[in-house]
Amino acid sequence: MSDFSGASSAAQAPSESNAFVTRSGLLLVGLAVLFFSTSPVLVRWAAASLSSYEIAAGRLLMAGVMVLGAAALRGATWGDLARWPTFAAIGLVAAIHFGAYIGSLSYTTIAHSLALVYTAPIFAALLSWWLLGESLHPRQWLGIVIAVVGVAIMAGFTPDFDRTMLIGDTLALVSAVTFAIYSIAGRRQRHHVSLLVYAGAVYLAGGLWLLPAAALNFSAGGYTLSALLSVAALAVIPLGLGHTLYNAALRRMRATSVNLLATQEVTGGVLLGIFLLGEIPSVVTVAGIAVTLVGIILVMLETS
Repeated sequence: MSDFSGASSAAQAPSESNAFVTRSGLLLVGLAVLFFSTSPVLVRWAAASLSSYEIAAGRLLMAGVMVLGAAALRGATWGDLARWPTFAAIGLVAAIHFGAYIGSLSYTTIAHSLALVYTAPIFAALLSWWLLGESLHPRQWLGIVIAVVGVAIMAGFTPDFDRTMLIGDTLALVSAVTFAIYSIAGRRQRHHVSLLVYAGAVYLAGGLWLLPAAALNFSAGGYTLSALLSVAALAVIPLGLGHTLYNAALRRMRATSVNLLATQEVTGGVLLGIFLLGEIPSVVTVAGIAVTLVGIILVMLETS
């Protein structure tokens, strides 16, 4: 009997440890989503006088400097920077994600863009299976499908297409794929490099990749105090804090689950839009939020 009890306790400890890691991951991604949710309002304010490329490059560059500065204060091991080719590659993925998403809004509606960008969990699931060997149960697959459908409903997806909208929808789909790759890459790096050095280097690299496009779309006279403060807030809140916490969550949970929970940026963005911009959601939006939550619950029931 004592041998059986001892074996049971030994087996239970790793399980409890895994449960703690999962709970901490949920907390981190929850906080990340709160910070993410400020992005639409801040982008709206910054876009009043700046191009989308200037906004994207500026926020990435400032966030990169901020997070690397935090890493330095924490006594980071700068030998990690020897992995600069990896950081540059992932930074390019991040730059394409942000650039494609912002660019899509110049060609298609917000509803189309959001609905397509948040198909990212589907791509994350496929990439997790292919690259990380992380299998998904049937209920999780169903949950992903339901959640993505919910986001599409929430965004007010409409089937009207023309050539211009097709370009925008394609850019949004590129943003979704690169967001999934960015998520997988962040998870794969968790054992190789410290979080702050990784996140800061990737943000900085992404900003440098976007710098030429920002220079070509320079807005003379657009750098007002309001625009600069909005870009700075974008760098600090949704990116410097939000994406860094998101990358921390990727080190504790499956990329698919983290990516799926991140879709609730739409929910938070809608709520902030109500309070700060006076944009009242429709009944369809509320229904979409409910459907999305059902999908998330189905996925999390399998991982709890």
